[in-house]
Amino acid sequence: MNNKPKYTLFKNASYALDGLVHAIKNETSFKLELLVALIIFPAIYFLPFELIYKLVLVITYFMIMIAELLNSAVENVVDLVTKEIHPLAKAAKDIGATAVLFTVILHILCWILIGMHYL
Repeated sequence: MNNKPKYTLFKNASYALDGLVHAIKNETSFKLELLVALIIFPAIYFLPFELIYKLVLVITYFMIMIAELLNSAVENVVDLVTKEIHPLAKAAKDIGATAVLFTVILHILCWILIGMHYL
């Protein structure tokens, strides 16, 4: 069975938008990260940082959202495969959460280092 649809740019873009809509509707952590982005992105814009530092902060925040989306995808696949509590299912979900945590730590470290540069 081939579960791969024919490639077209517009179809693939619509799949991506479907995934975004699903994440916004169903993923609480992603909704919270979008809400925080509404605060952080304007703050980054208005702070008197050099452009390169602003880019670092924006990119590292996008990394958080990307990691969260990938974590949600892993969690959805694990839930599709089994509803039982299994050590491998738990490990897969925990590893995805760790990836999100590491991106959050990276973003915070960037804020700290950039902030120290301007003090």
